[in-house]
Amino acid sequence: MIPLTKTASRRAHKTPVFIMSRRSHSPSLPDIRLAKRPRLDIPPLTSADYKDGIMLAPMVRSGALPTRLFALKHGAKLVWGPETVDKAILHAERSVDPVTGVVSYNGKTKAIFTTHPIEKPFLIYQIGSADPELAVQAAKTVMQDVAGFDLNCGCPKPFSTHSGMGAALLSNPDLLCAILTALRTAMPPEIPISAKIRLLPSQEDTLKLVERIVNTGVTALTVHCRTRSMRMKDKAVIERLREIVEFIEGLGRDVAVIENGDCVGFEDARRIRRITAGAHSVMIATAAEANPTCFSPTPLADLEQTFIPPYIRLARYLDNHWSNTKFCASQFQGAHVASTKHDAREFRLGIVRAKEYADVAPLAEPWTGADEFTAIASAIASRGNVRAPPHVLTLEDVSSAVLPPEVEGQENEALEARPEQVKPPLEAAVPRAPLGAMNELQVSVSALGNVVPAFVPAETGLETAAA
Repeated sequence: MIPLTKTASRRAHKTPVFIMSRRSHSPSLPDIRLAKRPRLDIPPLTSADYKDGIMLAPMVRSGALPTRLFALKHGAKLVWGPETVDKAILHAERSVDPVTGVVSYNGKTKAIFTTHPIEKPFLIYQIGSADPELAVQAAKTVMQDVAGFDLNCGCPKPFSTHSGMGAALLSNPDLLCAILTALRTAMPPEIPISAKIRLLPSQEDTLKLVERIVNTGVTALTVHCRTRSMRMKDKAVIERLREIVEFIEGLGRDVAVIENGDCVGFEDARRIRRITAGAHSVMIATAAEANPTCFSPTPLADLEQTFIPPYIRLARYLDNHWSNTKFCASQFQGAHVASTKHDAREFRLGIVRAKEYADVAPLAEPWTGADEFTAIASAIASRGNVRAPPHVLTLEDVSSAVLPPEVEGQENEALEARPEQVKPPLEAAVPRAPLGAMNELQVSVSALGNVVPAFVPAETGLETAAA
């Protein structure tokens, strides 16, 4: 036997391979030490966690990581990631940014899905699928980084329906339920499965579908109170949800029912829960796209001063692609109290003309994105070992609430004030949801079992408990 030289001996021992993010902050790996950080001992999701809250809806492009984090800071109980097509995530390479802790699932040219450990206990990963086996493979790929899974059965857009996904599943209930059953069977019991549907034209057919879905073992069901043919300009048929809630209760199933459609904020959620006679929670999409602070009883106004600059700073710190940050910032709209429309117009022109973060420096400097992230991390940590935000909407609050006339009419005003919707390109949905690094140095890259070291930034002082 030929003795190994010192160099050969060192090579004979496997050393950790650090997979850097494509958009990493530094080309070289700095001297990184894992922080001594307290655990967020939040138990796995249960049906109760889907109740008495306001949720961020899954939105392609708009539901990016910075938006989800700000939604959590301002009171969202749970956040849904954008629909991610099952095949898209299967061949992605998982990487962890050693500076920020951001986890990216990278495709050949861009990140398919991004997340951060601090949102893991609150993150629902939405799968776009028309194949039970592929749905399970996709779920297994990211299951260590999310709190639960949701099947998209409601999106009417061509990029979702052309392959039998999204709202197309409403016309194929056998396949819909087969996917949910496969997910429930394959996932451990502590990872809940849910579905998001739309109303069918007939209430009788809707109830039949709901019964089949409930019998697959789902923990929650979100109902977008529009039919597949209805669009955002059409008023949601919220009153139809009352019978669905009562029907599920009559089945004796502990399934949380979440209303989606036309809710504009915290106070409006009280009205909707009253109309539906007990919908357990309310989900917001369009209003959150316009103002991610709408989950708070006191949402921010003058967003050009109070919200958009911090949003851009956080997005830059998290290495969110500028094109996505620009898109989201262009959608933000709110009331103007201390600023003029002229000032707001000039501010927005600066964003529209910008081609990279450097171009908006006069609008967003100083670049204190790390401070923005720390503030969000502290807000999340202040919830303790529960998921409930400081302001929780209980059924007792709704039952005793007497809403003033101006709140009753808030919905129509909000619908008129909606920003013009920018249509996303007709392509596979880009998944941008959170994956949380575990407490160990090793986290799996995919369902096949490869591993890479994972880091959580020292300044956060946070760590999530393994699901």
